[in-house]
Amino acid sequence: MKTGNTIYLDHQATTPLDRHVLSEMTPYYGDSFGNPHSSDHSLGWESALAVEKATAQVARLIGSNPEEIIFTSGATESNNMALLGLGRKVADGCRHRILISAIEHKCVLESVRVLKEQYGYTIEQIPVDRQGCIVLSALDDMLDEDVLAVSVMAVNNEIGTIQNIEQVAKNIRRYGAVFHCDAAQAPLAMSIDSLAKHTDILSLSGHKMYGPKGIGVIFIERVLQERIEPLIYGGGQQNGLRSGTVPVPLCVGIGAAAELLMAEDTDKKRVNMRRLRDDFVRRLSRLNWQISLIGPEEDARHPGNASICFHGLSAHTILGALQPRLAASTGSACTSGIPEPSHVLRAIGLSSYDAEATVRFSLGFGTTDEDIDQAVGLVEEVLVKLSKAELTGSTWESASPLT
Repeated sequence: MKTGNTIYLDHQATTPLDRHVLSEMTPYYGDSFGNPHSSDHSLGWESALAVEKATAQVARLIGSNPEEIIFTSGATESNNMALLGLGRKVADGCRHRILISAIEHKCVLESVRVLKEQYGYTIEQIPVDRQGCIVLSALDDMLDEDVLAVSVMAVNNEIGTIQNIEQVAKNIRRYGAVFHCDAAQAPLAMSIDSLAKHTDILSLSGHKMYGPKGIGVIFIERVLQERIEPLIYGGGQQNGLRSGTVPVPLCVGIGAAAELLMAEDTDKKRVNMRRLRDDFVRRLSRLNWQISLIGPEEDARHPGNASICFHGLSAHTILGALQPRLAASTGSACTSGIPEPSHVLRAIGLSSYDAEATVRFSLGFGTTDEDIDQAVGLVEEVLVKLSKAELTGSTWESASPLT
């Protein structure tokens, strides 16, 4: 898709708000403004019904019960609530180890760091292979009766790896540990209608699934809710787990986005996205530069993810030269301000040089063949400019951005 003159290939950072989702949200910014927790009048009832509908829509998306759905401000809060909420509640228990995959999102890494520093938990990272897949034998060796929780994301946000969540869950549950899954990147990548069946706690983000920013979801299995310490206290809304007035328009938005993802044509959209992604990677590989596709191939990868290493180049320089014609990124948008190689790319064995040369292109449902044609042409133009700069001995940084 294009926004203005920019080809947008950064859907794993954020998806555009779907027009239908926006239309569903709009009334709740206007006349239907009642507080959903006001139980004494019709405006409150109307808003409460809208939130109830959104809750049911999200529950159907992941295969849970509505009472197991809690609205949050986003996946970062959901992940913090999952790990800090669980860890703080049982800090004096006999389970003092927490396992996370080596390629988890930064908010998971920071949450468990707090548990280590403030509550004395032992944090261990589960290794992954060069494709980013959990090494199941290593997980088995690490699991024991003293493990409180295991956190493994469903789909990686940088290299697109899709984990075998069902198998991971079987291994974890043999030891009675709580399984937390950051599923923020999963809705576009695959059907998630059975994720709640295989996990105990699950996190979603509205703006990763064509919904609005500022809203997320945490699914907490009913029997586990009493073991979670809230991050926010107040009037006891949402089963006492997340107090405060829920933002009705945002709840309606993520509910409408969930409904769209359950449409019959969603799988066809994923197939088309994979076709375009494969064509994009194939055509880039034919350009006059050495590149590598980083991460898994075929079905084990997010169908819109193309993590490309341009060996010997700087990803930041490439992206800068592509502005303002093409939007992609160097990895997680949430860690883009950190001047160090991606921990995800290092965990799968990339050198710091190759990690710094890797660009994440991420397609969406609205990406077209024309977008791919133009994107390949723009990348080729950048590589040609770099080759000429090397021949003349000039610096690549002096090359002007595309106009």
